[in-house]
Amino acid sequence: MVTPVNEFRMSGTLYIISTPIGNDDDITYRALKILKVVDLILFEEEKSALRFLKHYGLSSTSYELINEHNEDKISDSILELLVAGKNIALTSDAGTPVFYDPGKILVDKAIQSGIKIVPIPGVCSIVPALILSGFLVKEFLFRGFLSQKRNERKKELEKLRSEMRPVVIMDTPYRLLPLLKDLAEVFKKDRRIAVAFNLTMEDEKVFRGWAEELLNYFEKAKLKGEFVIVIEGKN
Repeated sequence: MVTPVNEFRMSGTLYIISTPIGNDDDITYRALKILKVVDLILFEEEKSALRFLKHYGLSSTSYELINEHNEDKISDSILELLVAGKNIALTSDAGTPVFYDPGKILVDKAIQSGIKIVPIPGVCSIVPALILSGFLVKEFLFRGFLSQKRNERKKELEKLRSEMRPVVIMDTPYRLLPLLKDLAEVFKKDRRIAVAFNLTMEDEKVFRGWAEELLNYFEKAKLKGEFVIVIEGKN
């Protein structure tokens, strides 16, 4: 059944709030305005929650944790609060909730229950990485996280060899070197690579070149941080 956006039942609102990916100044005025008045803020982890609340002057605001370990269990109780008229903000440690972060179960239940959901957009690592790559970007493919198993990961990269569009890949900091090694073996010097490193931070940098060159550089430099990889589209 189609539910027009102006015909939600009387209830609270679930706000999906994007948070900074590194630079604390990147939070939006709208996000802060909402965070100051909601009844409850949902965070992924205790440590990041306490830091966030203190930094933005929200220490008196109630909060709960929702993550991969408890999301299925806690979503029902959160939904009950929304149905009772409470306004709740869902955040993630960095970036946008649900997008590779917890929240999908809660959002699905909110949709099924006719709860009003309002996204509050913010900073994103994907677009800056594409812009700074220097590659032609009329279209692009977001591939996201590849398999943690090397054999599977290399098969996934092989499938991307014929891709005409730039490809965006993300992963955790400790998998940068293994990923560059696989890129070097699969793409060799057929395709240039850009590594957008610690975006929005003071040490933000973009490294461009062949995968093997980048691998050698990062092995020697021993840099560790958040990154987004962009593979040039096939010419």
